[in-house]
Amino acid sequence: MTVEIRTKSVKPLSLSFGHLQRRFGDKPATRYQEATYDIQSTANFHYKPLWDPEREMFDARRTAVTMKDWYALKDPRQFYYGNYTTTRAKQQDAIDRTLDFIEKRDLLRALPVDVRDLIVHAIVPLRHYEWGANTGSAHVAAYGYGTAITSPAMMNTMDRLGMAQHISRIGLLLDGNSGDSLSAAHALWTDHADWQGLRREVERMFVTRDWFEVFVAQLLVADALVYPLFFQHIDAAIAGGNGSALSSLTDYLMRWFDETAKWIDAVIKTAVAENADNKALISGWVLTWRDRLVPALTPIVQHALGNQSEDAVAAVVAAFNSRAAKLGLSV
Repeated sequence: MTVEIRTKSVKPLSLSFGHLQRRFGDKPATRYQEATYDIQSTANFHYKPLWDPEREMFDARRTAVTMKDWYALKDPRQFYYGNYTTTRAKQQDAIDRTLDFIEKRDLLRALPVDVRDLIVHAIVPLRHYEWGANTGSAHVAAYGYGTAITSPAMMNTMDRLGMAQHISRIGLLLDGNSGDSLSAAHALWTDHADWQGLRREVERMFVTRDWFEVFVAQLLVADALVYPLFFQHIDAAIAGGNGSALSSLTDYLMRWFDETAKWIDAVIKTAVAENADNKALISGWVLTWRDRLVPALTPIVQHALGNQSEDAVAAVVAAFNSRAAKLGLSV
């Protein structure tokens, strides 16, 4: 008795969903395309929201920016839920190993008292800044139009909670898990004169209604000033005479910032290139928020860097202006 095994290939009638075929042709779609394109609800809504009865629940008019196709604002990282969570899980494992290393050797608590006090004053209150950024990204995710922008905004929302927790863990390493540094940082954020300028601008973003302006203010302008100032310049000043224990913990923050900037730059560059009105509008937002945030950050940087603060602020602003110009903005 012989058994003959044959294989037969069956050609599928369609290689992708119809809405993806209309965009990309009849070819297999990537996971990013399947999870992103043409998912935004556009019809058959329920009642208009009572808090904004002139607009639909999902409405492109919630921003003054205009786009022919909102899905042009794609994420060059091509993050969707699956690869985003896998990427962040691997990164978290690496961060946990670093935190364990620092904790076992008590490297932060071994720093001089004045250095530990400086870290509490100039770094740990940023956990509240990150909470504010979480709220801003949630605003973009809630009121933005098109999954290409709202999906990565939601991922950024979760990232910001992670950043806040990471900074909180730095504080706990400083105080031996007593929580005293976190209480002190909260008091600094709410009451100390150095922090009230930044706190005011974060709260101003809370009441900014145009979601694209919030995107510009928080993710483009504020982060581009805060991250280099605190996690490069202030960090380098602390490391100069005290070793790299803090730098090993802030390194991930800067690597995350560089990764996220790829998405932000792609969105801004595409929106600016769409039409002249977008360019003028976004350029105006950038100028307004830059000119608010620079003086808001200056007192904290002066406290941390002393007579080096002016050069640090000037360098970060110059780098930001150069980045903005490359995106097509008039700054």
